[in-house]
Amino acid sequence: MIRAVFFDLDDTLIDTSKLAENARKNAIENMIRHGLPVDFGIAYHELLELINEYGSNFPHHFDYLLRRLDLPYEPKWVAAGVIGYHNTKIAYLKTVKGVRRTLLRLKEMGLQLGVITDGDPVKQWEKILRTGIDDYFEAVLISDSVGVKKPHRKIFEKALEMFDLKPHEAAVVGDRLYSDVYGAKRVGMTAIWFKYGKYANRELDYLEYADFTVRDLEDVVEIIRGLNSEEGSDKEVPAH
Repeated sequence: MIRAVFFDLDDTLIDTSKLAENARKNAIENMIRHGLPVDFGIAYHELLELINEYGSNFPHHFDYLLRRLDLPYEPKWVAAGVIGYHNTKIAYLKTVKGVRRTLLRLKEMGLQLGVITDGDPVKQWEKILRTGIDDYFEAVLISDSVGVKKPHRKIFEKALEMFDLKPHEAAVVGDRLYSDVYGAKRVGMTAIWFKYGKYANRELDYLEYADFTVRDLEDVVEIIRGLNSEEGSDKEVPAH
């Protein structure tokens, strides 16, 4: 019997891949608009290199960008980058299609819901609060607060402990075969791969760990209903 479902956040509940790309491009364009004396292509390439080297949660991307471009530190340019990035994020941040219907139907079935996500706690909470989905969840676990990233066992075990569950009583839904599916399966949880976003055709070496694959998030409801029915074991949808 599945008693709780845990969701990844980025590109599972919140549509973030395209958002991040657009926000970074608009940041560079706004810096150039306010005097950054560099071609867009060069500046954007250097920004992507910085993100690759320091991670997306590094707080000084635009400061370091000026150094990499051999430019003097100009607060106006940095501010323009920050404004361009955040204005785009605020304007286009949205949930994946079907999120609210899925969460509501699962709640109506009496299930507990949680989020297990990697990332900076403030940034992740901002996405949850701005999209207004916080009331659906009893718990939100964020890697930087727990001390480990997915697929480390500890973050999944912590989620089970918070809900007082055995592994077979919980399911995990996520877009990453490695972080979400493999991570959940290795502790004994049901693993549902949401084939969506930039990881839809990546990490396929871990596909064997997926109990189910969905392209529409609302299909999760029927999977859970099937697992919890008397004939659930006879109605499983193959993962691939």
